[in-house]
Amino acid sequence: MKLRAEQFARLVVRPALEGLDLWSPAAEQMVLCTAVTESGLDYIEQVGGGPALGFFQMEPATEKDIWENFLKYKPDLVAKVLSLKASGMDSTAQLAGNAIYAAAMCRLHYRRVKDPLPAVGDLPAMGAYWKRFYNTHQGAGTVDHFLSAVGRFDIQ
Repeated sequence: MKLRAEQFARLVVRPALEGLDLWSPAAEQMVLCTAVTESGLDYIEQVGGGPALGFFQMEPATEKDIWENFLKYKPDLVAKVLSLKASGMDSTAQLAGNAIYAAAMCRLHYRRVKDPLPAVGDLPAMGAYWKRFYNTHQGAGTVDHFLSAVGRFDIQ
């Protein structure tokens, strides 16, 4: 069961980014494109095994690093992030089952990058940004994979 990208953007990504006070059209598109590339809005466990979880396929180690090496120095953001967490769920469950929190973590992952987000609508640049900063040189993803995934969801 695939979700509709427009609904996911409107009901998950935008509320997460607005909750952090980090919304912009480019940020929304970057986070949405990350989700459709990483999971096709279809999987919350890494296909073939592995630690990545949720629509954004973030590893728990990455989430931990965001808390320890970014949020620790951004007390203004801590309360905003905590307000997006569901009570009674550990970090692993948050990444897998709380899409708004996972979207916030994805945005914070990109927020740590010194390079600005690509312009809204510049999908090739977004694909290169995703590959460099999210999937990394160690990941199996490619810019072509990003563009193909985004194209299947007709994201412009």
